[in-house]
Amino acid sequence: MITISNQSLVTHFIILGFSDLNGMQVLLFTLLSIIYIFTLSGNVLVISLICTHHHLHFPLYIFVAILSFLEIWYTGVTVPKMLTNLLNEKLISYVGCLLQIYFLHCLGITETYLLTAMAYDRYMAICNPLRYPSIMTYGSCFQLAASCWVVGLFGPLAQIILLSRLSFCGSNKIEHIFCDFTPLMNLACSDTSLNVTVDFAINSFLLFLAFACIITSYLKIISAVLKIKTKEGRKKAFSTCGAHLTIVLLFFGSVGFMYVRLTNNNSVNYDRVMAVIYSVLTPMCNPIIYSLRNKEIKEILRKKFSKLF
Repeated sequence: MITISNQSLVTHFIILGFSDLNGMQVLLFTLLSIIYIFTLSGNVLVISLICTHHHLHFPLYIFVAILSFLEIWYTGVTVPKMLTNLLNEKLISYVGCLLQIYFLHCLGITETYLLTAMAYDRYMAICNPLRYPSIMTYGSCFQLAASCWVVGLFGPLAQIILLSRLSFCGSNKIEHIFCDFTPLMNLACSDTSLNVTVDFAINSFLLFLAFACIITSYLKIISAVLKIKTKEGRKKAFSTCGAHLTIVLLFFGSVGFMYVRLTNNNSVNYDRVMAVIYSVLTPMCNPIIYSLRNKEIKEILRKKFSKLF
């Protein structure tokens, strides 16, 4: 800390993380390491399969590859620091904390809108199959993905600027597993009512806009599927949406419960559980879900493993 006129200004924070585990840190470190390695290798495997098999070079799998690439960076923002915290390296600089918050939310917003773009892709494929090849070209796919990244880059800027203007002159202990808006605002000496209001407004707008688009897409998809006369046809049409819908429910559920709120009075354990779900478990589930619920990827994996064994 730096002392100016009898007031201490915080230059570093201590992330308490899982400090109350009573000797279980080694076990959690091992578990988190395994999950992180599995997440990285699983997403790299999905990307490599899609890139090396030309019959997977169409919009659905292009979005899946981009999502896997995004998840690699998304977990990289938080999980390595969680692992070092478990080894008692709990310090993080003020600037480092702000950067972690920015990139966490930048990548989170990008994922939110990438999932929205994937819902639109499924809507076009099922509801407009004849026009689908001419509308969802390679160019339009990458334009949609680029738009998601732009929204992600600019989405958290206002919140970060407001956060950087707060004064921190008391405790520097963050009661969370990584730096985030709410735990940091709880340490501020200055008034945070504007920050809380802006956080709620921006998070609500971005999440509900994306979720509304996804719900609209799926309502139209369900309507189109129900018009298909054969049971087999309906099952085949909706099977392409199952993996995406599972990821949407996991991601939006945990993020919504964590960030769309006007008060900061949730328990520390509640915030930790929600944070683990959306920052660790959801990225781990993505390659599993898209591998197990996708016939083409399952078939490729089956052939690969049959050659190996």
